[in-house]
Amino acid sequence: MRETVAPPSAGQVSSGLLYGLRVAVTAHAAALLVAASFAGQSVESDSMIESHLMAGMVVHLLALVQIVLAVLVWRPGRGAGWPALASLALFLVGGAQHVTWMWLGAHVPNGVALFGLITAVLIWVWSPAAARRR
Repeated sequence: MRETVAPPSAGQVSSGLLYGLRVAVTAHAAALLVAASFAGQSVESDSMIESHLMAGMVVHLLALVQIVLAVLVWRPGRGAGWPALASLALFLVGGAQHVTWMWLGAHVPNGVALFGLITAVLIWVWSPAAARRR
């Protein structure tokens, strides 16, 4: 007996792709919060600097996963394209964080930019608009 799987409705992005992107963006945002927490603690204790660095690497890895999923939602999924560009920007700014760790005048504003971008993507990905096709 052959079983057929119905494609998503014509007006919606695949729920599996969207769910994967939601998980990735939420994990990315949580990792950013942890990294920022470690940064604040490293001001008082030098032992937390290593934890901040490791959390930053996790953030960077999650940004890469997020790019892949955002592109899949955009291109084959026919979803919005701006989250893929925002995810790429998060990856690039995160890379800049690794380079500017010694210059707080650049490191802190980059961190603020990361929070602004991830907040925009996080709000969008959990909104009903994320499921609509272009």
